[in-house]
Amino acid sequence: MNATTPTPSRQRGAALVIGLILLLVLSVLAVSTMNSATFGLTMAGNMQYSENAFQLAETGIEVAISNGPFCAGADCPANQIPQTQVLDPGGHAIGSYQADTVYQTCTLKDGYSANFRAYHFRIASVGQSTRGAQSQNQQEFFLIGPNAC
Repeated sequence: MNATTPTPSRQRGAALVIGLILLLVLSVLAVSTMNSATFGLTMAGNMQYSENAFQLAETGIEVAISNGPFCAGADCPANQIPQTQVLDPGGHAIGSYQADTVYQTCTLKDGYSANFRAYHFRIASVGQSTRGAQSQNQQEFFLIGPNAC
């Protein structure tokens, strides 16, 4: 008794080709998912540095306000806060800020029981984070003073 096994005359290899195509599709999906995740992390980091720059500029304004007194008049120099480095509790640099306070105008307020002047000041502050994000903030305010400019 002869047992013969049927052998195909020609193998086509369709399973191999389909398997390779599926492997290629899965690889492309994996790479694009990793790129998307990396891009998301980069965007989140950039937003954090931008927020740090904004908060540093706000810190410059607060320091300028608390430094007072403010000089009113054409011959008054600008009240300047030099560039100041800010560190986190671990000693790592967060960024820096600087601020300038400038006298703008003096206006007379009439019609009250006592005449007074409103002295107008402007603070311009710049905050910069460690990776170069920058924020420029301004705040204006009035101080009430005697009736003389």
